[in-house]
This record gives sequence, structure tokens and C-alpha cells, in this order.
Amino acid sequence: MLNFKNIALRRGVKVLFEQSSFTLHKGQKVGFTGANGAGKSSFFALIRGELHLDSGDFTLPPHLEIAHVAQETPPVACSAIDYVIDGDQELRRLQQQMDAVEQAQDGLKLAELHGALEVIGGYTAEARASRLMNGLGFRAEQEANPVNSFSGGWRMRLNLAQALMCRSDVLLLDEPTNHLDLDAVIWLQDWLCKYPGTLLLISHDRDFLDAITDHIVHIEQQRADIYTGNYSAFEKMRAEKLAQQQSAFQKQQREIAHIQSFVDRFKAQATKARQAQSRIKALERMELIAQAHVDSPFDFSFPDPGRIPNPLLSINKADIGYGDKIIIRQTGLSISPGDRIGLLGPNGAGKSSLIKVLAGEMQPLTGTREAAEALRIGYFAQHQLEQLHLDESPLWHVQQLDIQASEKDLRNFLGGFDFRGDKVLEAVKPFSGGEKARLVLALLVYQNPNLLLLDEPTNHLDLEMRHALSVALQDFQGAMVVVSHDRHLLRSVTDQLLLVAEGKVQPFDGDLDDYRNWLTEQKKIDNKSQEPETILSVSRKDQRKLDAERRQKFKPLFDALKKAESQVEKLLEQQKQLEAQLADPALYADNEKSRLKQLIESKAQLAKDLEQAEMAWLDAEELLENAQ
Repeated sequence: MLNFKNIALRRGVKVLFEQSSFTLHKGQKVGFTGANGAGKSSFFALIRGELHLDSGDFTLPPHLEIAHVAQETPPVACSAIDYVIDGDQELRRLQQQMDAVEQAQDGLKLAELHGALEVIGGYTAEARASRLMNGLGFRAEQEANPVNSFSGGWRMRLNLAQALMCRSDVLLLDEPTNHLDLDAVIWLQDWLCKYPGTLLLISHDRDFLDAITDHIVHIEQQRADIYTGNYSAFEKMRAEKLAQQQSAFQKQQREIAHIQSFVDRFKAQATKARQAQSRIKALERMELIAQAHVDSPFDFSFPDPGRIPNPLLSINKADIGYGDKIIIRQTGLSISPGDRIGLLGPNGAGKSSLIKVLAGEMQPLTGTREAAEALRIGYFAQHQLEQLHLDESPLWHVQQLDIQASEKDLRNFLGGFDFRGDKVLEAVKPFSGGEKARLVLALLVYQNPNLLLLDEPTNHLDLEMRHALSVALQDFQGAMVVVSHDRHLLRSVTDQLLLVAEGKVQPFDGDLDDYRNWLTEQKKIDNKSQEPETILSVSRKDQRKLDAERRQKFKPLFDALKKAESQVEKLLEQQKQLEAQLADPALYADNEKSRLKQLIESKAQLAKDLEQAEMAWLDAEELLENAQ
């Protein structure tokens, strides 16, 4: 067990938590929650021995095997499956000992090591690793690919698989779903429910926490307290606490009335479709959820979009893909006022590509895209976080949208997204991923769209911001199309599901539980379609030949990706040198004005070049992922 007694932890002068005592027992599955910066990740660093307590005692049993997900992936050339197997460190130690003993020709010791290998399941290690990779979205033919051929998001999946491969006593997972799609999230949830050790989990995915955890450690107001039960049970207990705070009571009542009015309105329109019934159940729980969020720092809503044309947008007989590769064939989709569509489908099936075509960021290979004259699109995708002007402030970003607005009004607006005080004037560059995502959402809301296209909008957002976004989307008067691995968001804000799979886009007649069953059936079909005899009959020589052919096939895409990465690194180095010159006090003397002006102009041009290079890098990554 892990025992914490009167612990206190600081980062610099900031107290993260103090006077906190609790015990985590063997086999418990514990979720860690709290605002960004509250100390959740620091708590994990404490357990790993990377940080030390400022006061109090922390004890744990000796020889405990603790696994966690590495944040960096070395650009090694070993195969992906070997990299995953490296997570079983005891297996690797035994294999190294066996190599040494074989060279020494010690038959007795070798037999002893083979017995130890059998005990730890060493002979099934490759099969275990393969199952982990398959569950996280890797195809069988990708197992032999070198680690350095994968993009950043897929390398994080390899790190996760490596952590799961470890036969650990304690497993630490910090936001494991951030780089996963819905299919992989569902698989990981099932795997973790069966995990026999002690699980400590940081997540902002409500459904994920609810399905897995049996205890919650919540960090707020510089204290870490433990609650029995899953996240929903914790919310109820916390709501009872907060309901007693008179200062929060009025805000709580407004929130409850707002949500109740939406529930009533939705019930009046509900059809017999199962996803609609599921959404009503989710909304009926919102009253309790609202009580647990009365002290949220976020408070925003979408303005009335005014007149909404019908249809807003349609695509007809569209082939969608990249180059010669067609991902979706001959699809048609018309979006009308009030449509609230969720897109489901396996990774790589084309959900993000479909959203890009709807947004006008990508053209269909064939067919047409027809937009209404009064269409105003609010498009959120992860690459837009990289398009923020890093040297500018949140206030500057909003001012570019409305130069006539007063600073006071813009500050009030940004306050709803928890950009307050001096924060609205700070440069965006050091902001966290969550802060950048909030700023992009703020810019989207300010533009008053009548069609929202949201591709994984909750990545990097904490539970409070996810709740605020869910409430705002429920009251949005326009149409929306959403791709998300956050099942709570999908249940709360969509009433129509479309399945993107096998080159088609078609209505999905069911709810998210039915989609989970559909995934299970698809995996069974895929497993049956494979012929083990054929796979096993491929010799190593033939496999090497196949791998070489595959590398040759994708060489232009790999080369393009490396070229884009190299260009970004080159420009970043130039930017660093330029900033060093601008930091020289002598440059600001009167006789250096012309040189200062030249350097400032060079800096502006470099920022534009860097933005274009980063976009080219992201496009190259996406092309490679889709091709694979």
C-alpha cells in the first residue's frame, strides 16, 4: 500500500497541497482530479521519486514495480513491437542473462533461466505485445516498422503500450486518452478494468473515470482528499459540500434552471431513436453535475447566430482522400439548422478528412461542396493551436476579430474562459496545451458561427472546462458536427450519429453502447479474416523483402516528413539567433535604429515562414498516417 501522512508539496513558492493524509491500497483504481496546475502530475512525480516532500511522510513497500508512460520517445530504429516488449524489463534482463550463459555454455544455468522465462510468460511476450498494439490502433503490418518512422501521436501510443507491457504492481497513467481515438479509448478502458495491480489515473474524461475508478483523490484549495466511489459518486459528495456554501447558491440555481429548461425542450422533441433516449438520460443527470461545478472559473455561451439558412452546407457524390488514395467514396451529406451530428468510426476511416472537406480546408477529389451564402463556420481542430501568434496576447487575438470593441468588453469576454487580470496581456508562447485550446475556443465563440465543426475539441481541457463547453453547446442554436473520444460530450450535445467506415458515411441506428458492440463484432470479423497459416508461412527472408517494398512505397512520404521537420528546426534556430540579437541592449541606441527596424522586419517574416513550415510538417504527418 502507498501511505501518505500530513504531506506537503510545493513548486517554488507555490503550495500545491499540504496537511493531506490518505492511504492507497493494493488493487485500488484511483482517479486524480483537480484544476490544471493543482499538483496532479507533481503527485505522480513524487511517487516515481522525482520530487521529494516538503513535509510529512510517504511510504511504500520495497521492490514495488512502478510503470508509467514516458513523455519522450527516442528516435530509435528498432521495430515497434520490440520497443513495446522493452516495457517488460524483467523479460529483457532474463534474455540478456541467457545470451551471456549461452556464450559461456553453462547448460545448467541456461535451463534455470528458461524455467524463469516460462514463469513470467516470456514465451508469450510477442503475442501480448501484439495484442496491446492492436488494441491501441496499430495494424499487424506496422509492428515491424521502425519506431522513428511513426509520427508524434503514434509514438505516444507506443509509449502507452510499453507501459502496459510492464508486469507492474502500480501503474501511473497521466491523461492516457489524449492521443487516442474513441475505439482505442474503449479498448483501454476494458484493459484497465481487468488490470490486477494498483492503478493511479489522471484523466479529464468523465465516462473513462466512471467506468474504471473506485476511489477519487481530488486536489483543490491546497488539499488532497480521497473519496470512495467513481467520479459520479465524488461529484455528488462534492456537490453536497458546495451546496452548503451560501455564496455559490445563486449561481447554482441559475445553472440548474438553465439545464432544466434545455432538458424540457429536448424531451418535447425526442424521437424513439436510442441515441436520443440516451441523451435525455445524460441530461437528466446534469442537475447533479451542475451542483458540483458551481465554483467553476468558466462561464461562457454562444451568442444567438440569427438567421440560419436551410440547408447550411451540403456535399454531393464526393470522393474524399489524398492523391490517388480514396478514403470515403461517393458520399452525400446535408446539414440543416438544428442538426447535432456526432461522427463515429475507426481510426483512419476518414472522420477528420470529412470535417476538413465540410470546413473547406480540403477539396473533395470528386463531387461538389455547396455552402449557403450566409454560412459562418466555427472550425476547431488541433492544428489550429499551432496557428496562434505565440508572441501575442489573448487580448490581441480577440482584438483582431473586432477592432471596434472596447478593452473592457473584451476582458470580460476572455474572463469567461479564465483569462483574467495580467493573463490577458501575456504572450501565448508559454501557455499550456489546455490554455491554448481555451483561447482557440474563445476566438471561435466570439465569431458567432451558425455551424460548428469540432474535431476533438476536448483534448487538453480539464473537467471544469469540458463541463462548461458541454453546457454552452447544449444551448447553441446553430448546427454542429462533432468528432470526439469524450463519450460524455457526445451523449450530451449530439442527437444523431453517423458511422464513417469502409469508405462510407451512413446513419448509425443506436447509441454509444451499441457502437462499442459494433467495434467488438468488427474485431471478431477482422480476426477471422486473417489466416494464421499464411502469416506463419512467410519466411524471414520474405518478410524482409515485404518490409523493404513497403519502405520503398512510402519513401516519398517519409522524405517529405523529414524535410518538413528539418525546415522547422532550421527556422527555429534562426528565430533563436534573431531573438538573441534583439536582446542586446546596444541595439536600441539611436544610431542603431535602421538595424533594429531590419531585425524586427526579419522577425515578422521569420514568424510567417515558421507558421507555414509547421503547417507543411503537420500536413506531411497526416498524409503519412492516412497512407499507412
